[in-house]
Order: sequence, then structure tokens, then C-alpha cells
Amino acid sequence: MDFFQFKTYLCKPMALILNIETATTNCSVSVAKNGKLLSLKEFDSAGYSHAEQLHLFIVEVLETAGVVISDLNAIAVSKGPGSYTGLRIGVSAAKGLCFSLDIPLIAVPTLSSMAHQLTLGKSEVVVSVLDARRMEVYSAVFDADFNQIQETEAKIIDETSYQDILDSYKTIYVIGSGAQKIKDTLRNDVLKFLVDAVPSAKEMCSLSHRSFEASAFEDVAYFEPYYLKDFMVQKPKSKK
Repeated sequence: MDFFQFKTYLCKPMALILNIETATTNCSVSVAKNGKLLSLKEFDSAGYSHAEQLHLFIVEVLETAGVVISDLNAIAVSKGPGSYTGLRIGVSAAKGLCFSLDIPLIAVPTLSSMAHQLTLGKSEVVVSVLDARRMEVYSAVFDADFNQIQETEAKIIDETSYQDILDSYKTIYVIGSGAQKIKDTLRNDVLKFLVDAVPSAKEMCSLSHRSFEASAFEDVAYFEPYYLKDFMVQKPKSKK
């Protein structure tokens, strides 16, 4: 994108953004205008239907919102952590659209987006967690203003997990597919669990608009999902 095109985006009176969320089992797409949701289509399936559903969902949300694809000012994608395959599908689709439409790419942190499903009060925090392998979760902690107060990490859950925040807040919400591991391991009255929550393109709307306003765009050619951990290919055992 050249300098004059870039200036055009900064001067536009509105921002139409397509948001794509495929980091987990939920295939979710939304269209938003100036951060306000216009249309949403999502389907949560343990079978990971992203490859079959994503492009159909994109067409549907655009039609429901009453816009054509050339109206879009940016594409936002959930950047991870999450499922390797899910992230690849979402990012590949987002980059392809950005290249073909010559519009900016915005990356939205998955755990931050999921945390925004809650409204927090004073002395409350939210722990966003996605299930990983065995007793491990992808974890990040946010305060009542959604400032991240603990870094995103792959965390092994045991009886000592989150001790540094358990005594500091009156309510700690634990949200996401990794919440069940924490619920089964930790016993504390301040913990409130939302085990069925999944990241959604709905919460991406305000976050992607904020990035658009700040011109916080990714390099379309070089952007990669935030896997957090190296993807490990399981090799078949050799036959003797």
C-alpha cells in the first residue's frame, strides 16, 4: 500500500471491518462499522468446520450487513494463541483478502478478545485460558480495564497456579476452554468459571476498530499467527 492510499484510510469517516475468528472450535465472522456490530455468523463444532464454513460465513455476513466486499476498509483476524490449523485457516483467508482488496490487516489477540465477553467491576480480573495439551493452558490475565497484567504464556496447571493473584482480588473470572482444568485443580471461592466460552468475532469489533484508528496494521506479507508453542508433528511409529 503506497503513501497516498495510506492517507486515504486515515481520512475515511467510517471504518467497515471484517473480523475473522478461527483460533478454536468456533468458526466466527463479523462485520462492524466504526466498532459496532452489523452482522455475525458463527458455528462452534468440535470437528473444526473452518475450512468448509469460513468463506461461506464471510459471504453471508457481508450480505446480511448490506455491504459488498469492496466496501471493506480492513480485515481483522484473531492472531492466537490457539489451534494451529484453525489459526492457519483464518490468517490465510485474511491475508488473501487483504492482498486482493489492497486493504490493511489487523491482528487481534485471541485471549484479550475473549476476556472482553465480560464486564468487570472494581477488584475483579479475568483469566483467559484456552485448552492445550495435558494439564497445560494458554493463559493471560486482564484487569477491570482489560489491561494485560500477566503475560500470555503456556502454563501448566497445578495447586500453586495463580497464587499471586488469588489473594489480591475479590473475584477472578476464568473464561475459556481451559477453565475446566483450573476448576478441577484449584479450590477457591474467589474463582468464577465460564467453561463453555469460546472466542468470537463479536468481541473483535471494538478491538479491531481501535487498532484501525491507531493505524496499528500488520505487514500482510510477513505476518504469522501467534502459536505461542512450536507446532509438533507426530511421526508414525516405525514398523519393526
